[in-house]
Amino acid sequence: MGSNLDATLFGLTRKGLNPGNPLIDIIGFFCGVVSVKKYSSHESSKGSFAQNPWLRQRARVDQVLRHNSADLFSGHKDSMKQFWITLRQMKEQGFYIEVQTYSAIAERLKKGKMDNDVVAFKHFFERMMKDNATDEVAKKVADVVSGSEWSAGIEKELGELKITLSDNFVVRVLKELRICPSKALSFFHWVGQSSGYEHNTITYNAVARILAQADSIGEFWSVIEEMKGAGHELDLDTYIKITRQFQKSKMMEDAVKLYELMMDGPYKPSAQDCSMLLRSISANDKPDLDMVFRVAKKFESAGNTLSKAVYDGIHRSLTSAGSFDEAEKITKVMRNAGYEPDNITYSQLVFGLCKAKRLEEACKVLDEMEANGCVPDIMTWTILIQGHCAANEVDTALVCFAKMIEKGCDADADLLDVLINGFLKQRKIEGAYKLLIEMVNMTRLRPWQATYKNLIENLLGVRKLDEAFALLHLMKKQSYPPYPDPFVQYLSKFGSVEDAAEFFKALSVKEYPSSAAYVHVFKSFFKEGRDSEAKELLYKCPHHIRKLGEISKLFGSTEGKQTAA
Repeated sequence: MGSNLDATLFGLTRKGLNPGNPLIDIIGFFCGVVSVKKYSSHESSKGSFAQNPWLRQRARVDQVLRHNSADLFSGHKDSMKQFWITLRQMKEQGFYIEVQTYSAIAERLKKGKMDNDVVAFKHFFERMMKDNATDEVAKKVADVVSGSEWSAGIEKELGELKITLSDNFVVRVLKELRICPSKALSFFHWVGQSSGYEHNTITYNAVARILAQADSIGEFWSVIEEMKGAGHELDLDTYIKITRQFQKSKMMEDAVKLYELMMDGPYKPSAQDCSMLLRSISANDKPDLDMVFRVAKKFESAGNTLSKAVYDGIHRSLTSAGSFDEAEKITKVMRNAGYEPDNITYSQLVFGLCKAKRLEEACKVLDEMEANGCVPDIMTWTILIQGHCAANEVDTALVCFAKMIEKGCDADADLLDVLINGFLKQRKIEGAYKLLIEMVNMTRLRPWQATYKNLIENLLGVRKLDEAFALLHLMKKQSYPPYPDPFVQYLSKFGSVEDAAEFFKALSVKEYPSSAAYVHVFKSFFKEGRDSEAKELLYKCPHHIRKLGEISKLFGSTEGKQTAA
């Protein structure tokens, strides 16, 4: 079934890519063009499995192929489905099939009497060849445009390329120029002035996506205005991509303006898009309430009924901004619309009150919740406790925590992290340690790795080595990787030889720590001028560590320096 073709020469190539990508060989396996035996021997020459990440990926591919390749020739439905899926993935990643490879695969399909697949593969190959040629020209054009500032010389050079303009080609060039928005726009305008070509919805949407960033926001709105004037619209897919970019970049005024524009057009964003925009506005430290009501009004004016998520979005900004009277009015309107306040609504109110330092009122909200039949959940309690910690009211935060436990609500890693950070903020490091140990022992809670790390660093900062070791043991017990760095730094300055030996034991799981861990500690001791302690520690190390070449070299170079001195 195999052939003498080398897997890397199979013919699935992409300029500038490592031929080790598994997609290069997968098609050949499905069609029997490359043998599994030949593939395996070829890979063995590239290095060990562990050293080559592509090999690990390809090994998984190999397992699939071993299972499916034999079925392909009998027209097995699942195998052919995988064949076409792989072709599409290959095309998406920029790979192209060479002619001889196409011929070999087509011949296999013909022998299998898969006439429909033969025709489909022919069409796929022809489109791929055409796209490949287009890509090469598009890259040349992009290189010319990005090479220098736009000028008559660039226009002349572009004219000499004798470009055949099409929507697909223009979009490809714009994509190549996406990191140079001003140059992309210059190319866009040049194309629009070329005889025989007129921009349309496709090309306007493409350039809008590129210009939707802070450095080119003026040009973005100019193109949008030009686009509307020409009778074209942003499509929903483009809107979603652009609004997410605006929201991510905190360009909220532009996000709201774009939302209003879309709601006035034929392609209206969904209710989910509205609530996401409201959430983004509320995420600002001082939410712009004018924007909030602009979004809500525009959503409602399009004939939509406000959903619970939209009401929550409005309420979130009002409470965060400290507009509690208006927030209460929205809650009443929401009730009248048939939506009862839930944990989300109450949690937002608690957050706003804590932010405004109105902690007693925030506590009373939880009593109000229970009176209205809404049991506070872990999120509500966490927000309340975090609010107290942020206000340096850690003692009251602990009272709230005890009340939460009493009411049967179990703590989680997020809440523990909030409490630990509250303790550490007030330099109550020993109290933070005791709290974590108690929570782990009593509730079997698994703290976040970041919580462990933060507390270890603070413990070592006040010379609490035994407690830090205890946390290191707990981390190991809960299957977290060791966290040696702060220990090495501490031991080299303040630790004894016995402390360092204990550290090595703490790092051990089923075997000794890596040789690198030992080398790291010894180097840190030498750096602090503690040569004699380093030698004493060496004698406490396992035999195989003492015989390591790197260790011998390290101690030898130190002795040489002492002799020279």
